[in-house]
Amino acid sequence: MKFEHHREPVAPRSKFIRRMVRFTFYSMSFLFVSLMIGVAGYHYICDLGWVDAFLNASMILTGMGPVSPLPNHEAKIFASAYAIFCGIAFLTIFSILIAPVLHRLLHHLHLKTGKDD
Repeated sequence: MKFEHHREPVAPRSKFIRRMVRFTFYSMSFLFVSLMIGVAGYHYICDLGWVDAFLNASMILTGMGPVSPLPNHEAKIFASAYAIFCGIAFLTIFSILIAPVLHRLLHHLHLKTGKDD
């Protein structure tokens, strides 16, 4: 995940597109792993069926909130921990997706100022 140095020229568009595809893959992989953690937890800890576990994990991961009532304290503790994890996961996924775009923008702005350190 190395970007070009600020003294190097801006990466060509083809390299930038390949980088965006790679970073999209990284973020979607992290999203999938996060979703599977939630599905497994809701299924095994909260005693929900696979479809209900997937629904609850998806709703929590997207910030919508839980759907099914939770049967016991362990399930509520898991749901709370998973919700906190999902908040951090959302920021991480967004950061991974936006990193190449932000780097390219800052690289263009640095080149336009013409300043050398």
